[in-house]
Amino acid sequence: MTGTMDDDRTTAGTQRRYEIAEDVLRGNIEAGILPPGLVLLEGPIAEILQISRAPVQRALQALEAEGLIHRFAGRGFLVGAPGSAIEPNRTEIKSLGLIVPRHADEALQSRSSWERIYNTVEADVAGCVIFGQYRIIEMELANHFNVSRTVVRDVLTRLRERGLVRKNQSSHWIAGPLTAQTVKDHFALRRMLEPPAIRLGAGAIDQARLEALLARLRQAEGGSGGDFLREVEAVQADFIECCVLAAPNERLRDLVRNNLLPVTATERLLRRLGLPGDPAIITELRLIVELLQRGATDAAVSMMDTHLEASLNRTIAQMKIVAIIPRPGATAAYLTPVLD
Repeated sequence: MTGTMDDDRTTAGTQRRYEIAEDVLRGNIEAGILPPGLVLLEGPIAEILQISRAPVQRALQALEAEGLIHRFAGRGFLVGAPGSAIEPNRTEIKSLGLIVPRHADEALQSRSSWERIYNTVEADVAGCVIFGQYRIIEMELANHFNVSRTVVRDVLTRLRERGLVRKNQSSHWIAGPLTAQTVKDHFALRRMLEPPAIRLGAGAIDQARLEALLARLRQAEGGSGGDFLREVEAVQADFIECCVLAAPNERLRDLVRNNLLPVTATERLLRRLGLPGDPAIITELRLIVELLQRGATDAAVSMMDTHLEASLNRTIAQMKIVAIIPRPGATAAYLTPVLD
């Protein structure tokens, strides 16, 4: 076992979550618990560490920069240095007995009370706002998850920062309604932010990562069914990280991320309702990546704007279908419909 795994570190309490996750994963890789070729996915790692996906994503990116893991044509990362021609090993990581040192586990849990319920609350909220307006009652939310109101307020504050909930004039927490105009507003911001971000960061894009993304898009093109829908979500996220968030302006990156959250929640909800995905999404992204790979930045920026316009039209068309679906009969107990 390496020093990373065994040291009684006194600094864990001051580390950020992604740094702790990075240390845990690095230690398990160096100890051989995570073998070469193992496919690492954000979701299962986040579940083991009981944190959200964002710090796991950042930890994986740091390990990639160190050469301990690398991207490939499929989802996630492979353990091992790039160029080592390792066959993907899709063993479930939970079965490998990932070692989480006590100091790391305590540091993560002391910092992540709100994270334990955040993803569930976000999914509950996103799953109903397209059908109307809902009130969230703090005490009921606290009782539902058996957490303190302080934790509840942390969750709701983060949801408000992401534009998913708000406080009304009576200081009640309100979610929704998600309307066509709301979606149009978010896409208008996307067109203001994302094409310029691509232009700004074009020279900083990791070419190896761009090539892996292009291979993945080509593989996904022409797909269909449930696996295709899941791949669309994953590859869109990878595209944003690789091509849009390469911009060396941290404030711009934050604006892009926060504006995307309600858009992503909307798209996820529409998929959950069984609405078909459009293969044109993959083709549009492939064209942008190919243009960036050739150094045709202006054309890539123009194509990104075209892609966003087409994505807005697709989303609005799907929302019109949803408009005829009755309001769900059951929602989470802490969500109360606000009747017109």
